[in-house]
Amino acid sequence: MEMEKIFRMLLPLALAVLMGACSSDNFKIDGKLTGLDGVAVRIVFRGDSGIVDEWQNVDKEGRFTYQGVAANPVLVTIMNHRGDLVKALVAANGDHLKVQGDASKAIGGVKVKGNRLNEDWQLFIDEHLAFYNDPNPSRLDAAIEKYVREHPDDMLSTVLLANDYSDYSDHAKMDMLLKSIEAKARPQSLAASLTDGPTTGRKPRQVPRLMSLMLIKHGGDFEEITLTGHRTLLSLWAQPQQQRSSLAGKLQALDPSVSVIDILAESDTMRWHQAIASDPKSWRHYWSPGGPLEPGIQLLGITSMPWFAVTDSTGLVIYSGPSIDKAIKSLPSN
Repeated sequence: MEMEKIFRMLLPLALAVLMGACSSDNFKIDGKLTGLDGVAVRIVFRGDSGIVDEWQNVDKEGRFTYQGVAANPVLVTIMNHRGDLVKALVAANGDHLKVQGDASKAIGGVKVKGNRLNEDWQLFIDEHLAFYNDPNPSRLDAAIEKYVREHPDDMLSTVLLANDYSDYSDHAKMDMLLKSIEAKARPQSLAASLTDGPTTGRKPRQVPRLMSLMLIKHGGDFEEITLTGHRTLLSLWAQPQQQRSSLAGKLQALDPSVSVIDILAESDTMRWHQAIASDPKSWRHYWSPGGPLEPGIQLLGITSMPWFAVTDSTGLVIYSGPSIDKAIKSLPSN
């Protein structure tokens, strides 16, 4: 009887602790990862009040626990200490997610369990793994389009468009695909990168105006880059970048008043540091975690890499295309 009495006294306390571990006011991620080659992971997402960019310690077994706040579903990116992608997942308050696997294998090596959406996403990746590993994205894009058409009431359709789709050059098709998804399955917190520009409102159909970009600075954190008040040349690329020395020579010869911003637009950052080591020190190097679908960058209508864009002192895009020579010629005079 005495033991029963003690159990009854302790049960409410145990339940309170258990519920507090992942309340409706936050989400929780429990990780167990091999291949991290570091003592911390970096977790980035667009929270309710702006960008959340935090480091979480990892023990020698690759375990970590992270708690965040997101009233609505958001894309959460987990990176290693070098900034390489480990896993992307969707989280919202009340979720308790488990992330396990080999962090050195960005595609297919890490699994997520804990809610239906992430598990369905994982199943889609597993079923189309060959498409994800194919350098030509056309087969993956076709599979995503098929899924969206067949599952208009599934939030995974929005997630696939926002994170895994790459045929972003046809704005009309993108709008058609997004609008085909039922409103309840495309929360603004997930669809924002497909519908919003760098500030607010629908993306323009013609020439965009970029006031600023939010990117990760090399060796640092997220930084808002102001594109007004000066002439700017954006140089976007993905590995491998051919003839970088020739590109460096052309850009280094520009008038010093032109702001050159170098942007890595892919998830793989492993060779980023070596690639930019010999660039002029005056260059500013950034990483676009969302690739060409990063808000603002997506407005440039990128169809290949490398890609160049020129803005005037008001942020108006004067040129957006694959030719560095045309970009340089389009630079407005002082």
